[in-house]
Amino acid sequence: MRAHLGFDAANGRARVFGSGDNKISWVSYKDVRGLAVAAAESPDAVNRTIEVGGPEALTHNEVIRIFEEKSGRKFEVERVPEEALRGMKAAAKSPVEETFAALMLFVASGDDIDMRETLKRYPRRMTTVREYADRVLAG
Repeated sequence: MRAHLGFDAANGRARVFGSGDNKISWVSYKDVRGLAVAAAESPDAVNRTIEVGGPEALTHNEVIRIFEEKSGRKFEVERVPEEALRGMKAAAKSPVEETFAALMLFVASGDDIDMRETLKRYPRRMTTVREYADRVLAG
């Protein structure tokens, strides 16, 4: 949820792809790192696909509300409709432009990841969006 990805907590701005109503399993990069190390150290992970997501699936709109609540200020929200994203993908002039448009469409559609199996294999406490917001807003 960094500024270059469309979420700028420091300046109270967010870019939402689509309606912002589809759930995503937001995950902290530190949690991804911890799971990657645990998997690398486990013979159980060899030739296995490991699903990685956060501890709860939230919509973009819910995440924005959490950051607004924690920061005490209203976010400026730019919404990019899925139709515009499909247009960007169709009009792409390079594979990079097409890939970024496809990624934005993917984000708009949501990605709710069930972490039960992963956490059963590699037990750990995952960072919630509220905890992440506290850390980011504290500086």
